[in-house]
Amino acid sequence: MFGIMLKDFARDISAQHAGNALIAFIFAATGPIAIMLTVGAKPGLPEPALATWMFGAFFFNGLISSVICLIYRQPMVFLWTIPGMILVGTALENMSFAEVVGAYLACGLLLLVLGASGLFGKLADRIPMPIVMGMVAALLLKFGVSWIEAMLSGPWIAVPMTIAYFATAAIPMAARYCPPMISTLIIGVVALILIQGGPAEMPSADLFITPIIFTPVFSWQAMVELVIPLAITVLFAQNGQGIALLRNAGQNPPVDVITAVCGYGSLLAAWFGAVSTCLTGPVNAMLLASNEPRGHYTGAVLLSLMCALFGLMAPFFTSIMLATPPAFIATLGGLALLNVLKGSFVTAFGGRFGFGALIAFIVTISNITFLNIGAAFWGILAGVLASWAMEHSDFETMQA
Repeated sequence: MFGIMLKDFARDISAQHAGNALIAFIFAATGPIAIMLTVGAKPGLPEPALATWMFGAFFFNGLISSVICLIYRQPMVFLWTIPGMILVGTALENMSFAEVVGAYLACGLLLLVLGASGLFGKLADRIPMPIVMGMVAALLLKFGVSWIEAMLSGPWIAVPMTIAYFATAAIPMAARYCPPMISTLIIGVVALILIQGGPAEMPSADLFITPIIFTPVFSWQAMVELVIPLAITVLFAQNGQGIALLRNAGQNPPVDVITAVCGYGSLLAAWFGAVSTCLTGPVNAMLLASNEPRGHYTGAVLLSLMCALFGLMAPFFTSIMLATPPAFIATLGGLALLNVLKGSFVTAFGGRFGFGALIAFIVTISNITFLNIGAAFWGILAGVLASWAMEHSDFETMQA
């Protein structure tokens, strides 16, 4: 069985999928890490503890993702929830980190139950795809905006990368032998070396991680304040986005399996201080940026193995990634998501449930937070309610 999987993997892999995997890895291992370190600085955690966070978030989720992607042959990469990390940053102002770890474990158990019982899958199937894609379009739009802003804040690197992308994409023969994102990455690295001389800081002397196991404390305050908002963030802001992107690309993601895997991943990562596991949105979107759907999963497997290695070598790789200019990462992410963002808008506003999709888009892009729950959840809720009031016939057609 495993031999057949490897044979099919070797048949389906291509330079374009490998390039997408590299771009997605660079994105996953840079900007999100900065958020993690910022949150970790609030309770004054020492550097070994922060490195352990990264180990838990990347190593276990990387291994889990590689197995799931090979089994289902779909690009389903599981990492950690960025909105959830922001929630944790707020919670650490009035509770201990041990209590947060206890909330991680409780959230993992809740996700596992929801996945194993099939409850979330039934709910997800009742939410119209255009409304979900309206929410997704709002979440992905910020990456496109960041790319434009990068051309003003770091034109010396963002402009050459942008020219390389469009020059390659506009010539089919060039794009065939050198995918646009690969030429973008090459030109970005060259600009980084020529103008800045490479990363601003030397890598850490520590190569491999020596992880710490955290002892959880279970408190009612953490259960009430953190567990439910974390679960909603994983299920709707993260998984909802990832599932919608996969479906829009012609994949058939197993919703209940995804939810249960998030539970397993969260239970494993929690002992090392890592926030709850989720199906990623932007990272999986970058893996879908090609016209070869059969091989999408191969890029996901490569990315997952990179993430596992990153977890093992967290001190070394993190120092390199954090020294990379923000304009470099913003340009890579924005250009990689252009086609996916276009598809999100087409699905959201190209047919039924257009009004609900618009409301979901507006509410999500407002970035409001209410009851410690982020805008993505409220965007979907508002979109469904608005569509039910204004487009009731679309629901009747959907149920027919």
